[in-house]
Amino acid sequence: MGGTANVEVGDKGRVVIPAEIRRRLGLHRGARLVATVRGQAIVMVPEDAVLEELWQMFADVPGSMVDELIAERRAEAARESEAP
Repeated sequence: MGGTANVEVGDKGRVVIPAEIRRRLGLHRGARLVATVRGQAIVMVPEDAVLEELWQMFADVPGSMVDELIAERRAEAARESEAP
């Protein structure tokens, strides 16, 4: 089997992922997937793969976004307290 399989939507919208695909992706009972709609397709990706992709996307961002947000909020509060 390549990377595709025909599956059937069952009771309550349940879909069984074929065993070979589960083995290939390391999915086990209780594994969490992120489901998104892209055009007319449903794409399901393991949650840990999505998190890893996000970490990689922001790996080169210097500093802390949290620290930057706090600094912006403090500067805004200081401007507001100085306003007449």
